[in-house]
Amino acid sequence: MNPSPSKHAPGTWAPARRIAERVLGPLDRFLHIEAGSGLVLLVASVIALAWANSPWGDVYEHLWHTPVTVGVGALVFTQPVHFWINEGLMTIFFFVVGLEIRREIHEGELSDLRRATLPIAAALGGMVAPALLYLSLNPSPASRHGWGVPTATDIAFAVGVLALLGKRVPPALRVLLLALAIIDDIGAIIVIALFYSSGVAWSGLLVAAGAALGVVVLQRFGVRQAAAYVVPGGVLWWGMLRAGVHPTIAGVVIGLMTPARSWFGSHGFLSAARRAVDEVDALAHREGHRADELLSPLGRIRTAQIEAVPPVLRLQTALHPWVAYGIMPLFAFANAGVRVDGSSLGHTASTSILLGVAIGLVAGKPIGVFLASFTLVKLGVCALPRGVGWRGIAVVGCVAGIGFTMAIFIAGLAFDAAEKLAAAKLGVLCASASAAVIGLLVGRLALPAAPAPDAAKTLHEAETSTEH
Repeated sequence: MNPSPSKHAPGTWAPARRIAERVLGPLDRFLHIEAGSGLVLLVASVIALAWANSPWGDVYEHLWHTPVTVGVGALVFTQPVHFWINEGLMTIFFFVVGLEIRREIHEGELSDLRRATLPIAAALGGMVAPALLYLSLNPSPASRHGWGVPTATDIAFAVGVLALLGKRVPPALRVLLLALAIIDDIGAIIVIALFYSSGVAWSGLLVAAGAALGVVVLQRFGVRQAAAYVVPGGVLWWGMLRAGVHPTIAGVVIGLMTPARSWFGSHGFLSAARRAVDEVDALAHREGHRADELLSPLGRIRTAQIEAVPPVLRLQTALHPWVAYGIMPLFAFANAGVRVDGSSLGHTASTSILLGVAIGLVAGKPIGVFLASFTLVKLGVCALPRGVGWRGIAVVGCVAGIGFTMAIFIAGLAFDAAEKLAAAKLGVLCASASAAVIGLLVGRLALPAAPAPDAAKTLHEAETSTEH
């Protein structure tokens, strides 16, 4: 009888292994906490703010203007570091957003129009009300272009705040917030594409369309390797940039085109894995077999494992940690460093921009979310999810006021003038912090605490005896 494999890989050094477990164990647990991404974003923002307002603030500013050249031979493309973060790495962020939207449309909250009606209405209300509040405070042409800034919700921070409320938050309320945030992302993408892109150059759109067609052709030929789509994705990005449409939209387009159905599925995986395992078992009982003979059955198991889940889920799962703990904190670090002094608020327009963004997020979001939900429920168009009351809707509205990543991103598109951009970013930072605190306080006061296990058991028994 062959012994079972050891728990640890051969050749490992026990002291080094124990050190790795002590260091990586807590890190691994932290990365699985929903609030972890929001905490990393917060730390990156605080460091950026502190650096920008320190005696070394000029170093912070100059860092992001350092030119970086990408290219081969005569084909070179030179842009500052800030460009490569906001237009390059953030394309991957938008790609993951596109994957999430594609998955929700296929099998999530957006797959059924009746279930999606409430979060759609709440998201639309949560976009219209902040925009109107902002425009009421910024009617002048010099500042009204920033109306899109307070319309966005940051899903990482919002989910993180709900996670801090613990068991007070029913699962249905968490799902409602996720659906609202996803629809909010769709709205933000549409706003960016329609209102924050320069004049459209049709030659660039033709290049982008050709790249999208190339993706379709690869899919029709059955190409399953994700690496094969990097080149057409890059061409699509360049086409969008040349067309005057913000290039990060290319990430959304590729994400929406990613297949949402699995090839093998669970049954296909079991069938292929069993055949491969039987082949391995036959090799194990044959004397003198070579190690390379295992490669073929193990390769089939690997293929079955990869294709057991849809590509949209596989890619989202693989990229999400990199986006949540790498790209988004780097974006925050590069964009949240606002110098807070008289120069950033020295103009009346800057002050009105700051107030418009802050009031739009902190007040406009909860007002819009609550009124839109209340109106549709009272009209009988939709109903509240089971276990969710109006207090829960109020909490979702408050938490939706955390704009941060997407709001700062839109601010960078809306304003070219440094003082106006600084005012908009400062408004986003102040509003997001305020909305997080308000959301926690309202959640603590409005949502009932989960009963203790014994109390819950007693309550269940009492309800059962009453029914009988």
